[in-house]
Amino acid sequence: MNAARTPEWSFGLGRQGQIMATRDSGQIGLPWVVLATRAGRGMRVSKFHPGDDVEAEGEVIGEISGNPREMGRQLRTLLSDLALDA
Repeated sequence: MNAARTPEWSFGLGRQGQIMATRDSGQIGLPWVVLATRAGRGMRVSKFHPGDDVEAEGEVIGEISGNPREMGRQLRTLLSDLALDA
């Protein structure tokens, strides 16, 4: 998770060991959410719009794999390149 640190994003652990990144959307209590969830040998990365149910399936924006540091770097790149539009 440390290798994924990106300006404007906050990180934490979601349920079942997911990596959760959140970013302010400008709407109180409704952040953008990106979840990285175990999938095979790596993790599937999904985006959730403000107000979306994170228990449901999100919009898949990529997959990351490799050792933990490399996965963190890949996640950081995905977050940096992510277009957030309502």
